[in-house]
Amino acid sequence: MLNWAQQFNTFCFLDNHQYLIKPHTQECLLAAGIKGNSFTGSDISQLQEYLNKKKDRWLFGHINYDLKNGLEALSSHHHDHIQFPEIFFFEPSVLTSLNENFITIQADDPQEIFNEINAIILHDTARKRVSDIRIKNRIQKEDYLSIIQKLRQHILRGDCYEINFCQEFFSEAVDIDPLSVYKKLNDISPNPFSALYKLEEKWLLCASPERFLKKEGTKILSQPIKGTAKRIPGNNISDKKNKDELLRSTKDRSENVMVVDLVRNDLSKICDVGTVKVDELFGIYSFPQVHQMISTISGELKKNISFSDIIRATFPMGSMTGAPKKRVMELIEQYEKTKRGIFSGAVGYISPDGDFDFNVVIRSIMYNEPSGYLSFQTGSAITFYSDPEKEWEECLLKAEAMKAVFRI
Repeated sequence: MLNWAQQFNTFCFLDNHQYLIKPHTQECLLAAGIKGNSFTGSDISQLQEYLNKKKDRWLFGHINYDLKNGLEALSSHHHDHIQFPEIFFFEPSVLTSLNENFITIQADDPQEIFNEINAIILHDTARKRVSDIRIKNRIQKEDYLSIIQKLRQHILRGDCYEINFCQEFFSEAVDIDPLSVYKKLNDISPNPFSALYKLEEKWLLCASPERFLKKEGTKILSQPIKGTAKRIPGNNISDKKNKDELLRSTKDRSENVMVVDLVRNDLSKICDVGTVKVDELFGIYSFPQVHQMISTISGELKKNISFSDIIRATFPMGSMTGAPKKRVMELIEQYEKTKRGIFSGAVGYISPDGDFDFNVVIRSIMYNEPSGYLSFQTGSAITFYSDPEKEWEECLLKAEAMKAVFRI
């Protein structure tokens, strides 16, 4: 199906990998081709006008981290080598839905699409140069440690409580087959909010474990991740020890409760008074590479709240910024060396009934095919009690799945 989809300039593939993180609606979706007109821009009000015209349709797309500049009095001056637009949404020409038992195809001629997909002859299209890619750090270790100390001083002065600081890993003038790399990434690290997203010649290869926002009827929920511990494959005792230590970790619980409070505050702007609640606090979930601490916050939406109202109130997500949100976004711009772009943005869908589900774009490889620029970013939550060396190690741990993709 994915080989078949590569004929289109634009497609979006979302895969749950059969995880049972609740609530669960769609297992696997592929939206391919553009029916009618799409929306590209940076104005959230214009996006809402587009959505109003496309009511009762399936829509897929993304929101860039740098949309923040239109939501707050902020700016971004770093270079963006990948160049996804700030907002993009489209109605697919073909929509396929998969689960264990059947495939559903929505198209002008579903049988023809089914026949085309079945007729695809699979080849190993991976280009050999993919294994020769050398990944470089945008920030060297000594500079990184110095920045963390400066951020701790900002926290000590009261500028902020917690800040998510990220660094870029990159390679230039590389030639990869995105589908083969995505397959390998998901073989290594299958996660419940994975995505393969192509927008013309820009690619997102995403193995995200994190949900940003899900709307189902009048209910909206967010499931931020804060708290990470390494998996120990083949050693159940040590692996469980790491998992138990994560649950007991004062630092990780502190980080998690801060982002929970931030999400509660965001949701309270768009939800009925008294309905915002923490459904689960400090839940520990295990993924192939890491254990994660995940909390769930939900609320009942006020009447006549639009998609753009929801994004204005909640974006960017607190797990990728910190608190207070506006001040930490200023510090992110000051100390990070790369424009985040689609990284720490969101990819997902809006269904015909107005429900939606969006991930947090992390654990992701971004690729600009014409320039050959390949990039991924990792980060961690910095508090006053952060140990710079351990934060460095956490960033490298999160980067490991992406780096492993390019090893023989």
